[in-house]
Amino acid sequence: MEHLINTKVKNIEISGIRKFSNMVAGKEGMVSLTIGQPDFPTPSHIKEAAKTSIDENYTSYTHNAGELELRKAASQFVHKKYNLSYDPSTEVLVTVGASEAIDVTFRTILEQGVEVILPGPVYPGYEPIIRLCGAIPVYADIRHTSFRFTADVIQKYITEKTRCIVLPYPSNPTGVSLTKEELMEIAALIKGKDIFILADEIYSELLYDQDHVSIAEFLREQTIVINGLSKSHSMTGWRIGLLFAPAYLSQQIIKVHQYNVTCASSISQRAAIEALTVGINDAEPMRDDYRLRRKYVYDRLTSIGLDVVMPDGAFYFFIKVPTTKLNSFDFCLDLVDKVNLAVVPGSAFSALGEGYFRISFAYSMETLAEACNRLEEYMKRYIK
Repeated sequence: MEHLINTKVKNIEISGIRKFSNMVAGKEGMVSLTIGQPDFPTPSHIKEAAKTSIDENYTSYTHNAGELELRKAASQFVHKKYNLSYDPSTEVLVTVGASEAIDVTFRTILEQGVEVILPGPVYPGYEPIIRLCGAIPVYADIRHTSFRFTADVIQKYITEKTRCIVLPYPSNPTGVSLTKEELMEIAALIKGKDIFILADEIYSELLYDQDHVSIAEFLREQTIVINGLSKSHSMTGWRIGLLFAPAYLSQQIIKVHQYNVTCASSISQRAAIEALTVGINDAEPMRDDYRLRRKYVYDRLTSIGLDVVMPDGAFYFFIKVPTTKLNSFDFCLDLVDKVNLAVVPGSAFSALGEGYFRISFAYSMETLAEACNRLEEYMKRYIK
């Protein structure tokens, strides 16, 4: 019966991030910097809100779009933080994580044969969904612009088939973001064209040297903003994503969402209300800690001679593989074998990630110090 399985599904690969992480899991003495997940616990007041919701039997379906109180809180959050205005009754959708928001958006706006422009290297979660929709991913090379996905880069890849441009910033895997001026230039380039912007802003609360600006401030009618609480409030397992789009679009997206999941977890939604109101600034102490880790890791990486761009946000470094003798996957395997250090091969982030590897600094300073020690040992002993 295997021959009856959808060919598009069969052709999808498991995420290279998870594949490599699973491959080295359980190896004795391993230090791993593979997973992009905050190492802080969910703030206590958010957990208490969830417990209260259970005690009060808040365990039924909510509105498909999410509890109205949560949509109001989300609307107020992005207005205060990023100067965006969305009607909570018609333009805000609560999803099962940002991943579901990406899925339902693509399934709403994409058709057979249209093109989606992605920066390369990029998070691997977009391409499989694009292909399942029958659309074509087009990778824009950002390796020679210090990983900046600017209007000048984008313009080279626009064709009459372009339906959407994915704008993830700060980026996974590079940590690079975009300035207000760069976003205004992209908006000017796209305005009035039959092209959507999918702005994946899940790391918006984790910028270190500038304030986050959303492109929706300049291109509202063509933009779908995707955010959530996984990174900002250390709530990865709670699975709360937030989607903001003009009413003409969000009211189509909700159809796909409704038949996909019905609604997000009611208990997680009550926790999310607490996070976006009482915990509106919960990301600040985490961001301060990440900033210290970022500087420490950057100083260590550069001191041992590695070629790396300082990230603006998120919690990743995307580093040039220090040898031409090994591809990124084999280099990462060699790190595992020689010094018991697990990182992610750049090839997991599209073909344009080849020649790089990613490390996450969402780990304790003690873990980061040991990882840097092992990386330095490898450089001294095995890189000639």
